Amino acid sequence: MIELYSWPTPNGQKVHIALEETGLPYKTIAVNISAGEQFSPEFLAINPNHRIPAIIDRQAEGGELTLFESGAILLYLAEKAGNFIPPTAAGRYTCLQWLMFQMGGIGPMFGQFAHFNVYAPEKLPYAIERYKKESQRLVGVLEKRLKQEDYLAGTYSIADMAAYPWVRAAATKSFDWDAYPAVKRWHDAIAARPAVMRGMALLAEHRRPGPMDARTKEILFGAAQFEKR
Repeated sequence: MIELYSWPTPNGQKVHIALEETGLPYKTIAVNISAGEQFSPEFLAINPNHRIPAIIDRQAEGGELTLFESGAILLYLAEKAGNFIPPTAAGRYTCLQWLMFQMGGIGPMFGQFAHFNVYAPEKLPYAIERYKKESQRLVGVLEKRLKQEDYLAGTYSIADMAAYPWVRAAATKSFDWDAYPAVKRWHDAIAARPAVMRGMALLAEHRRPGPMDARTKEILFGAAQFEKR
């Protein structure tokens, strides 16, 4: 039984999807990041970087394994299940290439755009435009790839699971579907998968309705004050 420590954000949702897709048995422990539970001593013992998601596999080969960083978790789950990562060397590295594209590009840039466009205490036009354009550029890279292949690694894989929640979250905020028909086709195909539906629904009842209050913003974006805990 894998213990999943998570919250319904894109980084959490990609692991939710992977666990549902692989069929590996797991149980979920909600970590309320809006309330600061990611800074608790118990969670910091699992992830010293105080970010969700994290997992503990108490029956891992070679002994108990604790993992943080969603990309590492996706790779571990795919290899444990023997699925959702191509078996050939070329296919495997193509998959990892697109997984890293999400980790190093889509996640950080989409996240920065959302922060400056929605959550920042003052509107900085330069930052908003900078991250909006970079987010659109990255979607353009996806569009070019998905005109060539049905999925990022050719076949459906952890690379798609990683990118999908971020694209889904950003679709109505930073780009127009009409300009990216291949991305729209890919998005809709993934959204229709039963395991994806279950993964996206996991912990969804905890999603925060409405705008953040000042305390939540301080917890999420003023994290330096918690590092001494």
